[in-house]
Amino acid sequence: MAAAAAMAAAASIALSSLSISSTSSIFSKPSLNCRNIKRIPFIRSAISSSSTSKKTEFNISFGSSGSTTKTVNPKEENSPKKSSKSLESSSTPSVPFLIPWIVRGEDGKLQMQSTPPAPLLHAMATANTSTPTKKKKKVSATKGVLTSVPKHSKAARRFYNENFRDPPQRISKVLAAAGVASRRKCEELVFDGRVTVNGSVCNTPQTKVDLAKDNIYVNGNRISKKLPPKVYLALNKPKGYICSNVDKELKSVFALLDDYWKGWSKQNTGLPRPRLFTVGRLDVATTGLIIVTNDGDFAQKLSHPSSNLTKEYIAAVEGVVSKRQLVTISEGTVIDGAKCIPDAVELLPQQPNVSRSRLRIVVHEGRNHEVRELVKNAGLEIHSLKRMRIGGYGLPSDLGLGKYLELKQGDLKSLTGGRS
Repeated sequence: MAAAAAMAAAASIALSSLSISSTSSIFSKPSLNCRNIKRIPFIRSAISSSSTSKKTEFNISFGSSGSTTKTVNPKEENSPKKSSKSLESSSTPSVPFLIPWIVRGEDGKLQMQSTPPAPLLHAMATANTSTPTKKKKKVSATKGVLTSVPKHSKAARRFYNENFRDPPQRISKVLAAAGVASRRKCEELVFDGRVTVNGSVCNTPQTKVDLAKDNIYVNGNRISKKLPPKVYLALNKPKGYICSNVDKELKSVFALLDDYWKGWSKQNTGLPRPRLFTVGRLDVATTGLIIVTNDGDFAQKLSHPSSNLTKEYIAAVEGVVSKRQLVTISEGTVIDGAKCIPDAVELLPQQPNVSRSRLRIVVHEGRNHEVRELVKNAGLEIHSLKRMRIGGYGLPSDLGLGKYLELKQGDLKSLTGGRS
């Protein structure tokens, strides 16, 4: 019995030394840096396996390193005397202190081993143990940019208001620019007390208002703070159309702009519709170039006699024109008490198979029926009359009767700067 006990003790000590040496050899690798590994308390484990049982039972209890376990029999705990044999056996550790690793094997079942798993050892060996430095956040170029318009100083706002912002204007002009009606009709609305400014009735058309600041109502409807954009159109007026909307029985040139309004409504959603009018007028029998716009200042500049803008017409007359009749036309005539002299009169070459003669007449005053009166004073009868040019802008040859086109900035300069 003593020999068997000694052999068992020797086997247990050998197993203990083998396990501890294998474990210490793992953690003593020079390539493994354990600086950041927390201390794990040793675990005392007892593996009880039976050859007849297929299940693995784990009996794990926690303890501290370097301590010995003393096994005491409950029956011998209260006995006054203890045998020396039991003391010797109790002082010797029977089970080594191990760190159990419970892993799942290739067959999918759990098993316990005394060495750490290979993936963990590899991760610990390749881990970066240096202290990570905090990366500074890169401030983007757009960060901190104000989305709203920055506030300007009083001097800057005053400079802007004096040089760029539209000054207060007469209420009749503002209403006409907003598309309410013509300027004369807007004055009638003001006189009738149908216009209010900031809650007060306005009876004076000369009252100056600022559309951006003042609240203006016409017949109970508020005028939009935004004015419609400026529109400039060149129209080839056909015969039988008038240049106003006064007479509902006659066809108006504005009826030719239905296609334009369809496209405009899609491109300018939310803006009030501009009120268009013609710059000057052509009588119902005259064809050719007519300017349509909603810019009153621009129209005034074109139509006023002080601008001295020339207008060129082609007049087809009955019969043959003599030199005496050409001289009579070039000498001018009196219209509405004023002497009107044309700038140029020219007889154009005769067209084949056409009995009528053609005259090129250039005027600048723009009196009512001026060209017709000049030709009539020479004893000639006009068959057709067509306006070909206003200022430096001529009627495009590819613009058919009843068609229109939008004028560009260069066309507007030609209109106001052309001279013959």
